[in-house]
Amino acid sequence: MAAESNRKVPLWLIGLGLILVIIIVPIFIFLPRAEASDDAWANVPVRPPHTDHTHLLQGPFTTGSEVTRACLECHPEAAQQVMGTVHWTWESQAYTNIPGHEGEPVTIGKKNQINNFCIGIQGNWNTCTSCHAGYGWLDAGFDFTAEENVDCLVCHDLTTTYAKTTGGYPAEGVDLLAVAQSVGTPTRENCGGCHFDGGGGNGVKHGDLDESLIFPPESVDVHMGGNDFQCVDCHQTEDHRVSGRSISDSFDMANQIYCTDCHSETLHADERINAHVATVACQACHIPNGALRDPTKMFWDWSTAGQDQPEDHYTFLRIKGSFIYEYNFTPEYFWYSGIADRYIFGDVIDPSQVTEINTLAGDISDPNARIMPFKIHVAIMPYDSVNNYLLQPRTGGEGGLWTTFDWPSALVLGAQDTGLEFSGQYDFTETWMYWPTTHMVQPAENALTCEACHSSEGRLDWLALGYPGDPMEWGGREITTP
Repeated sequence: MAAESNRKVPLWLIGLGLILVIIIVPIFIFLPRAEASDDAWANVPVRPPHTDHTHLLQGPFTTGSEVTRACLECHPEAAQQVMGTVHWTWESQAYTNIPGHEGEPVTIGKKNQINNFCIGIQGNWNTCTSCHAGYGWLDAGFDFTAEENVDCLVCHDLTTTYAKTTGGYPAEGVDLLAVAQSVGTPTRENCGGCHFDGGGGNGVKHGDLDESLIFPPESVDVHMGGNDFQCVDCHQTEDHRVSGRSISDSFDMANQIYCTDCHSETLHADERINAHVATVACQACHIPNGALRDPTKMFWDWSTAGQDQPEDHYTFLRIKGSFIYEYNFTPEYFWYSGIADRYIFGDVIDPSQVTEINTLAGDISDPNARIMPFKIHVAIMPYDSVNNYLLQPRTGGEGGLWTTFDWPSALVLGAQDTGLEFSGQYDFTETWMYWPTTHMVQPAENALTCEACHSSEGRLDWLALGYPGDPMEWGGREITTP
């Protein structure tokens, strides 16, 4: 009996346990909790602390390559990492399933394919490669294997004084020692130095990327202005491989980023809005307009290049032809699955029809497609009127169009640079390139309302999208999955 008595739990301990249960259980029941997928901030990387390089890099430095060699003493793996990225190669992996080129290995990228801005870099390396993440790409013989050719400073300079010039070399007057000692995590200005000025000038190409994003207010971009996001907060990077993909070479789903990488698909309080996520891209509502502060190029007519007209940056330049710029433009809306077909250099065209440089994949029956906003850049470009394919002229360099203003000779030289035969006869045809609007995200109060789409004056062409009419009246899409 004594042993049994010794095993009894004291009453005070039981009482303490009950008190703790009464206090703690309600805390766990009623404490506000969010799943990780609902906490957007949980997916934003913590930026590494800045390392002061003042005493680590002493110089002097007379060339960019000298700086790179110094960087590699402490970061020996960095150059090889960079050289494995498209920022270095300007070229994709080889695809063998591109329509019209099945079984044929084809790469896509700035290095070897046509666009409808400055058309192509082959023969024009001096100018185009001023934005390459390297030094010395002056011709087709550039050494892509030389580690000292990697430009560390273009991404990591924090002085805001670094600039590049012909062939990607540092511009004259850059204090290489000061820049090298400043290096840190890339900022919007680092990335924007090339991407804001893509296509030959501020805001030219994308329609949602321009110099207004260096120091934007929240009304221009809620992430960058409202929360001081840097590009690498969304375009997260590992081993120098930056996440994200340009639509000009997005033939597969690799390395894409999405709003839902951080945001839940059910974050809206109104379930009717949440229901749209399966059909409508976030950008369609949250980026109502593009080019909010700086105009973007919407139209480029190369056929007028060389003419003797009054020059103005936004309407006409003799070396490039005629332009139309717009700001605060309303996007066009199309189904988009995240990938795009690609015009491959030498593909035959019908010059009486529009040639799409990057045809969007996706339609109303595609479960992976969403209605997405786009800027369409229209260009009038040269083509071979005998062989019926687009031509790339030599623009910069010796004998280029920008010097001679002579189309026939520029096209002959372009044929030599690219290896594509030129018949000697040419004309001009219309081309389109699609550019999604994914930046300049607006605060919630500026997002589109129902009436913006579901009204007689709505911005969506329901018939063109494949609906019999406004789905608010006719119903949404029906998808049959395999």
